[in-house]
Order: sequence, then structure tokens, then C-alpha cells
Amino acid sequence: MTMRLQDEIKQSTPFTRPEVEALLSVLRTSALLDHALGQALKPFGLTHTQYNVLRILRGAGKDGLCGREVGERLVSPVPDVSRLLDRLSEVGLVERHRDPGDRRHVRATLTAEGERTLERATPALEELQTRWFGDLDRDRLRALIRALGEVRSAG
Repeated sequence: MTMRLQDEIKQSTPFTRPEVEALLSVLRTSALLDHALGQALKPFGLTHTQYNVLRILRGAGKDGLCGREVGERLVSPVPDVSRLLDRLSEVGLVERHRDPGDRRHVRATLTAEGERTLERATPALEELQTRWFGDLDRDRLRALIRALGEVRSAG
């Protein structure tokens, strides 16, 4: 059964505008998803941002990416990508090395352990995706994706 946001947050008066309800609904859903992602990734010692970095670096291949490029691809931008990459390097999931073409840049690549961690964590994320979105048929999923894209474009 679908919960109404007004009931969920125990608001006794109706929302003044549908835009208010839409904004609060997106924020509430984002907070709940963020928590669920954190719980799903906790057994692997990862935050959802760290998981995102590992996926980005896997997609980049053997040449890797510099910190700026990783930052541009993050789903949830962070102020200090360098520190994030340092932390992943300290635990052996990422390797950092000078760019041979431009020694001013440090490139990050996924290690074998980073790849194994991704392989272990991904099923937990897929289960979460199914739990949260599995009841939506393809048309509703596409409509949701389109609507959220329109909202992001308007911002």
C-alpha cells in the first residue's frame, strides 16, 4: 500500500501547493534511500559515495581517472574527492599514481581488491533496487526517470 507523505510525516494540514508536497516527497525518499544504501553497503565497509567511486573507476578502465574527473562523475558530489580517493587507497581498493602524460595530475585506478569488493557488494545493491523499485513496471520506471530528469534540469 502506498503511504501518503502527509500521513508519513504526521502532518495534520494539507500541503499548500503540490510543489511543496513534491519537494518534501523527493527529500523524504532521498533520505530513506540514503539510509537503506548505507545499511546495504555497511557489511562491505563502504559508503554509497565510495561504492560510486569504485564503479566509476571500474568503468574508466586501466588508465583510471584524475580526481577532478571522478568528481565530475559522482552521483552525490563531495567537496574533497582527493581525501575520498586517499581513504580508498589506504584500504587497498584504489591505487594512485602520477599521470605519465602530465606529472601534475594523479590518476586513480581500481585495484584487484577494489574489483572483488565491488563484485561482493553489487548483489546487495541489486537486491535493494529490486525491493524499492521492483513493483514499478517498465513504463512507470521510465516515467519516474523522466520526471526526475525534468526536475534536475529545472534546477
